[in-house]
Amino acid sequence: MAGGEEGSPAAAVALLLPPAREERSSSRRRRCREGCPGCRQEEASKARAGVPYLDFFYIWVVCLAAALPIQSLFPYLYFMIRDLKIAKEEQDIGFYAGFVGATYFLGRTISAVPWGMFADKYGRKPCIVISILAVVVFNTLFGLSTTYWMAIVTRGLLGLLCGILGPIKAYASEVCRKEHQALGISLVTSSRAIALVIGPAIGGFLAQPAKKYPNLFSEESIFGRFPYFLPCFVISVLAAGSCIACIWLPETLHFHNDDKVEAIDELEAQAGDSDLDAQKAKESRGESTKNLLKNWQLMSAVILYCIFSLHDTAYLEIFSLWAVSSRKFQGLSLTSQDVGTVLAVSGFGVLVYQLAIYPFLAKYFGPIKPFRPAAVLSILLLATYPFMTNLHGPELKILINIASLLKNMFAATITIACNILQNTAVTQEQRGVANGISVTLMSMFKAVAPAAAGILFSWAQKHISGLFLPGDQILFLMLNMVSVIGLVLTFKPFLSLPNAMSISL
Repeated sequence: MAGGEEGSPAAAVALLLPPAREERSSSRRRRCREGCPGCRQEEASKARAGVPYLDFFYIWVVCLAAALPIQSLFPYLYFMIRDLKIAKEEQDIGFYAGFVGATYFLGRTISAVPWGMFADKYGRKPCIVISILAVVVFNTLFGLSTTYWMAIVTRGLLGLLCGILGPIKAYASEVCRKEHQALGISLVTSSRAIALVIGPAIGGFLAQPAKKYPNLFSEESIFGRFPYFLPCFVISVLAAGSCIACIWLPETLHFHNDDKVEAIDELEAQAGDSDLDAQKAKESRGESTKNLLKNWQLMSAVILYCIFSLHDTAYLEIFSLWAVSSRKFQGLSLTSQDVGTVLAVSGFGVLVYQLAIYPFLAKYFGPIKPFRPAAVLSILLLATYPFMTNLHGPELKILINIASLLKNMFAATITIACNILQNTAVTQEQRGVANGISVTLMSMFKAVAPAAAGILFSWAQKHISGLFLPGDQILFLMLNMVSVIGLVLTFKPFLSLPNAMSISL
C-alpha cells in the first residue's frame, strides 16, 4: 500500500504509536481482505460519515415483519380455538389457547443459541432471510389451520425457524459507524413498539372478515372458509416485501480465519492508550459465559427481567381471553375488533410515552428510580380489573382503554429499567453475551407464561363461585402475585446494584 511507504502520513503516525499498537494497526490493514463482505462493509462504513438511512430502514422493516405475527394473534385467538372445536366446553378454550401462544416462545427458546451460532458462522444475512421466509411460510399456514394440532405445529415451527432476535441486534450495530450503533439498535426496539400498534389492529379488524365485512368477503371465499387467514396473509405479504428488501442488505460478517484476533485487536483499539482500559479489555476477553453466570449483579437483573416478562406475557394472554369471553363467565363480551382497538391504542400510547414522556422521567428521577413505583401502581391497577365486568357500553370501553394504556406504560418503565440494570452489570465487551443469556432465559419464561395463563384462565371460568373469592378475582390475584414476587426481588440482598445506582433505587 502507498500508505505504508516511508515519509507518508500513515508512516509518520505509525512512528508515534507504541510498538504493540503499530503492530496491531498494520495487522488490521493486512487482514482487510478483498472479497470479504465484512471487510467491504467495514470500509464502506468508514468512508461514509452520515447515518446509513437506507440500511436502517431495511432493518426496521425486517424487524417489524418478524414481530407482527406475535402481536396480531391475541385479539382473535379465543375465537380461533372455539372454531377449531378442540374445547369440549367454553370454559376450556383458555386452556387450549395458552398452548398455542406458548409454542412460538418454546420454539424460540430452543433455537435462540443455534441461530446465534449459525449467524456467527455463515453470516447475518442468511439468518435474516431464512427467518423472514419462515414468517412467510408458517404464518400463512397458521392462518389456514383446520385443526388445533396444525395450529400448534405451524406456530411452533415459526418460533423455531424465526431466529432473527439476536442476530438482527448484532447486524444493526455492525452495518454502521460506531457513533450510529445506538440508533441502529434502537430501531430494533422501535419496530417492536410499532408492532404493538399495528399487530393487534391487523388481528382485530381483519379476523373473520366474512362476518365483519360481508359486502367485501363472501362465506364461500377462501377468507370465509378460513376466517383467520386474512390477518396472517396480510402479515405474510409484508414479510415477503421485507424479504425482497433483504436483497440490498450488505453482509457484515468477516469470512476469514483471523476473526478472533481481529476482534481482540478491535477491543484493544477501543481501549486506547490507557493501561487501565487495556487491562479491562484483557479481562473481558478472558471472561467466559460461565463467569458471566457467576456475576450476581447481572443474573439478579436477568432473573428480575424474566419474572416481569412472564407477568407481561401472561397478562396479555389473560387480558385477550378475558375481554372476549362471555359475561356469564365474568368476561367483558368484547369482539376481536374491540380487543384489537384496545391493544392498538395502548401500543400507540406506550410508543408516545417512550418517546416523549419517559425521557423527562429519566432526566429528573433517573432510569432506575421509577422502577418500584411502576410495579406498585401496576399491582393496584390490575386489582381493579375484575370489577370492570359491572360496566357496559362506552363507559366500559373508555375505562378499559385507559387501564390498558396505564398498565402497558408501567410495564414499559419496568422493562427499560431491567435492561439498564443488565447492561450496567457488565463491561461493554461482555454485553453481547450477557444479552444472549438474557434473551434465552426470557424466552423460556415467555414460553411458560401463555400455557400457565391459559390453564389458570380455564380453571377460573370453571370456579366462578364457591371459593373464598370469585374465580376471576383469583385469576388476577394470581397474576398480581408474580408482580409482587418481582417487586420483593428488587430489594437487597437479592438485587445487587452497581455502586453508582444503589442510591437511586
